[in-house]
Amino acid sequence: MTIGSESPAPKHLLDELGFATWKDGGDLRGSASITPVMHVPGAPHLRTSVLAAWADILTGLLATQVTTPRVPVTLELDVQLYRPAPADGTVEGIARVVKVGRSVFVSSVEFTSSGAGPLAIANASFMMAPDPGLRLPPSFDVELPLREDRLAVPLAERAGCERRAPGVAVLPRSEDGLNVSGTVNGGLIALAAEEAVLSLEPGGTLCSLGLRYVQPARVGPVVATARQQDGLGQVELRDAGNGDRLSCIATARTFRGARLAG
Repeated sequence: MTIGSESPAPKHLLDELGFATWKDGGDLRGSASITPVMHVPGAPHLRTSVLAAWADILTGLLATQVTTPRVPVTLELDVQLYRPAPADGTVEGIARVVKVGRSVFVSSVEFTSSGAGPLAIANASFMMAPDPGLRLPPSFDVELPLREDRLAVPLAERAGCERRAPGVAVLPRSEDGLNVSGTVNGGLIALAAEEAVLSLEPGGTLCSLGLRYVQPARVGPVVATARQQDGLGQVELRDAGNGDRLSCIATARTFRGARLAG
């Protein structure tokens, strides 16, 4: 989850996705407009990893209402689409609390798209960062304004995420792609997982993406290695600069694979 610091908040790569949030009672809502640079390469559909990033933002912000002043970190995140995402229009999300436990916070998100109705559902779980010295800034607010700077190039290009070989994608560590804890943002890790899977099926798009964060990626680059059968992919994401330690495992299914399986 991306958390800004003192005003003015530092620019973050994912801010360029144009996602604004606001409170709605005990829920948290968010909205953004789809642009072509958010599309899956070779397909007129919004990236599933963008929905994952937006879900991480909404649920993470909601978690801060319980963990404050401590910082929440993502344990698990999944996104399931009803149909391929649209090429344009507006996406809206509403995040709700599912459970507040002693050590784990769980929330869900419902995404809709303008003119198309329900788009996807997402679920996420969080725990407090192990470092008790990590604190939310005094100026922290869950209501994020719409940033003026918008993504001008395809997301993978902006993040420097490259497909190095079939089933392999590499995401560098960048200062504007980190969490408040100084580790690689979970939404960008979702992008790397998506790129690794789609490199095995060019022109495809993901109907589901589930991520289990094992430990933070501190050094980078993050190397995502995917294997796939009948449209179902499994991805290992490792922190290459930190002893090749496993940072995340992901599972993904493409719409083509889902149709074949059906």
